[in-house]
Amino acid sequence: MNYILFDGPSRNNLLPFTYTRPVADIRVGILTIREKWESYLSCTTTTVTEDYLADKYPMVEMEVNVMINASYLPNEGLVAKIKTLEENQAIFQGDDVIAFFAVEGQEDIDFDDYKAIEFDGDVLKIENTWDIFSKNGDAIKADFELITEDRKSETISETNNLIAPENIFIEEGAKLEYVSLNATNGPIYIAKDAEIMEGALIRGPFALCESSTIKMGAKIYGPTTVGPFSKVGGEVNNSVILGYSNKGHEGFLGNSVLGEWCNLGADTNNSNLKNNYAEVRLWDYQTEGFAKTGLQFCGLMMGDHSKCGINTMFNTGTVVGVSANIFGTGFPRNFVPSFSWGGSSGFTTYLTKKAFEVTKIVMSRRGIEFTEQEEAILTHVFEETKKFRRE
Repeated sequence: MNYILFDGPSRNNLLPFTYTRPVADIRVGILTIREKWESYLSCTTTTVTEDYLADKYPMVEMEVNVMINASYLPNEGLVAKIKTLEENQAIFQGDDVIAFFAVEGQEDIDFDDYKAIEFDGDVLKIENTWDIFSKNGDAIKADFELITEDRKSETISETNNLIAPENIFIEEGAKLEYVSLNATNGPIYIAKDAEIMEGALIRGPFALCESSTIKMGAKIYGPTTVGPFSKVGGEVNNSVILGYSNKGHEGFLGNSVLGEWCNLGADTNNSNLKNNYAEVRLWDYQTEGFAKTGLQFCGLMMGDHSKCGINTMFNTGTVVGVSANIFGTGFPRNFVPSFSWGGSSGFTTYLTKKAFEVTKIVMSRRGIEFTEQEEAILTHVFEETKKFRRE
């Protein structure tokens, strides 16, 4: 069977992260959503996404296909039901379609002609940006069980202070000495070639992905995920870093999500609780206004390639788009459009020529080329988000 992950209606609720990737390639827990599905299905998947992303994330259609809503995270019960799908059948949860059977060349899908199968089991769904961190604990626990089943952790050095060591798993090549790992409240997973420097204090649920580093003396509260090839120091609470990003120094990051290729300057802090303890509102790209989250704790949502200077302060519930550069004193406003340059005193447009010069340097430091394909995606984002900038 050929499995295809599609963005679904949640795509717009997951901006700015879905400006530069399909929903399937968002990381929540230890793995990306795509990696979860491919592990459960034991096969590769392709994607239905926005046209400007399709060159990088193409769809491969075969004679028979099962289309899966990438906002839903797999579990054994859901996967078992999906594997039984036949022609003209679809799985729903309420009014939401989870998966449906499609044949090659089938362009128009009318679910009135389908047999509707209700899925009444428990399932995690990522439909808003804040779900990435607020549901991260459950996602880490599910991924931990998936990854470590019938496997044995590498031996952990006796210099480390371990609490609930049965919930700690270390992959080959991981380095850690003189650190404290407390997995009482959730598992701790340390991936291949990752490093935790001495003096770090970590509470699970926590995931440190491949080749990432926790700096000396860092304080990490779960549920937190540090994606691959990232560096993190200071204090972090219930946050997700998708990958290739740095928060290398002191400062607080809480109830937040950072995209890829982000950098937070030394002593950057975000607020995650309003002074009046009121419900946090976040910028909604669809309504072009601030929408309720239902959360009391919500921090910073920062899209790919965005950066801020030293001592930057972010208000509760701040959304920063793609490739923004923020600096200066005071709090920038709660919504910073993509390709903005400035701070609390105002913003100008961060022209693509200048932005791409920096992007090439940043990516080359990780041995990754800034390709014409990547440039085309970011150029599209620049044009699509022009209406949000004061030019």
